[in-house]
Amino acid sequence: MESSFENNVVKMGGVVASRLELSHEIYGEKFYKFYIEIDRLSGQKDRIPVIISERLIDVDDFEIGKIIFIEGQYRSYNKLDENNKSRLILSVFVKDINQLEVSENVKTVNELSVTGVVCKQPVYRKTPLGRDIADILLAVNRSYNKSDYIPCIIWGRNAKYCEHLETGTIIKVVGRIQSREYEKKYEDGTSEKKIAYEVSVSKFEIVDKADKKEEKEEITE
Repeated sequence: MESSFENNVVKMGGVVASRLELSHEIYGEKFYKFYIEIDRLSGQKDRIPVIISERLIDVDDFEIGKIIFIEGQYRSYNKLDENNKSRLILSVFVKDINQLEVSENVKTVNELSVTGVVCKQPVYRKTPLGRDIADILLAVNRSYNKSDYIPCIIWGRNAKYCEHLETGTIIKVVGRIQSREYEKKYEDGTSEKKIAYEVSVSKFEIVDKADKKEEKEEITE
């Protein structure tokens, strides 16, 4: 499998959509969270959480509305909610950032490439509009024996094919990170709006133990 620097690559161009908030601190180095807003070709927007070190930015000069281009990795960690249930938290970890001029047209750049292991049985289903879709969870190696767990969705003719992928299969996916709002209903009749983050796959490769590859193409939304 590729090294941890090559098996998880994200490139994004968009607009700073929130103020910096302190996320955590490690060995005296502060990391901040903010959201980047990226235009889709359809006219909709994705709002993606980002984590960045204080070493890469001027905290006092980081403003909403600035156009930026970032490169990094898509990472995850588990967080316990108020019911003591584990919840997967996803964000883009920045390794490089550039502020761009307003005239530069990069606000639709949203590219991800990851290679990982299928770590649970894929789920095939149909959307309310009758489209084929498969949900896949990939475990992607990171440095220091860590792994990131990345939910992916595959559309169209390849979704039915992916239903039969075995756990342990190594695949490479290329696509985009998208945000999706949904309504979660509770047993007491109340509901709450939440946001899910997932990778919408445009291309994937299945890599077997002999390093043979089978490339699949599809058109996404």
